[in-house]
Amino acid sequence: MSVVLHWFLPTSGDGRTIVDRFHGSQEAGAPAQRGPDIDYLAQIARAAEQLGFVGVLTPTGTWCEDAWLTTAALIAHTERLKFLVAFRPGTVSPTLAAQMAATYQRISRGRLLLNVVTGGDAIEQQRFGDWLEHDQRYARTDEFLAIVRKLWSGAPVDFDGQHLSIAGGLVPTPPDPLPQIYFGGSSDAALPVAARHVDVYLTWGEPPAQVAEKIARVRELAEAQGRTLRFGIRLHTISRDSSREAWAEADRLVEAIDPATLARAQSQLGASQSVGQQRMVALHGGRLDKLEIYPNLWAGIGLVRGGAGTALVGSHQEVADRIEEYHSLGVEEFIFSGYPHLEEAYWFGEGVRPELVRRGLVDDTVSTSARRELVPAL
Repeated sequence: MSVVLHWFLPTSGDGRTIVDRFHGSQEAGAPAQRGPDIDYLAQIARAAEQLGFVGVLTPTGTWCEDAWLTTAALIAHTERLKFLVAFRPGTVSPTLAAQMAATYQRISRGRLLLNVVTGGDAIEQQRFGDWLEHDQRYARTDEFLAIVRKLWSGAPVDFDGQHLSIAGGLVPTPPDPLPQIYFGGSSDAALPVAARHVDVYLTWGEPPAQVAEKIARVRELAEAQGRTLRFGIRLHTISRDSSREAWAEADRLVEAIDPATLARAQSQLGASQSVGQQRMVALHGGRLDKLEIYPNLWAGIGLVRGGAGTALVGSHQEVADRIEEYHSLGVEEFIFSGYPHLEEAYWFGEGVRPELVRRGLVDDTVSTSARRELVPAL
């Protein structure tokens, strides 16, 4: 069981701080230092590919560029990189989603992965015309995934559920291969959905004991369904040649957060219906003095950013230690990001990844010469 590494495409913009536009915000915020134009995103995608990342996660939300369209445009800029496309079941019909996935697999030659995002913030959901309550949204996701799986069989599908109904749904040429489905959710309503339908269950970066507990719960539910899942974790990273340099960068990111921005972000994030978001907020409690919540696990990003709010911070060897620890719990897939995403991809790809290769946790399938073909002007 080797480690699979993914990176992240910042489709709401990028920069050297974490306060331009925080994920999950109810407001647009200041313009990003680096706009999410296709040339910049292509630069990140090519760097991720050259550095040996398997895929890139592309988020969904009000302040993001559309993930389907953006990644489709990046297919021609890359050769083998996979695109983990985030989308919400409440904004597209299951038949159309199944058809889009089939088309995407053909034009990309099999490079699509799907991240199903049920949504935990009512205000954000209502922007897209979704008025269901939290648990109802997961019930709809359950029906949505059941339909999509049936459609991918190539046979006509009739389905009459509580939230979704279709008659004669058909995808005559199913995707080949079938896209792997990634899914996250920490609530009691979310876990059974994962157990029944998904390939990879994702968790945000909590301390190892909490991650182990969550994995155990999902694994037990999946086994009751006769299924086996893989597990992944979503984290940021600040990796440097020394621990001192890495923590200095973490301190710099926090120092750039003004009190008004912090208070506004905490108010909005604390009101989220998402159980996972509530768990992220609880890790730091809005305090600035105890942000290292486990060795090399830093909750500073979650002060102002919704969703994944923790980062692995330290020397390349220390970051590799934490990855190895999570891997020992059963985590196979790691989705990383950093600010800015281009530069941090190189810090990780040229620092941590070789250390993981030396430990036998990552197959070195990308040659050193290939990784050197694309070097950013820093």
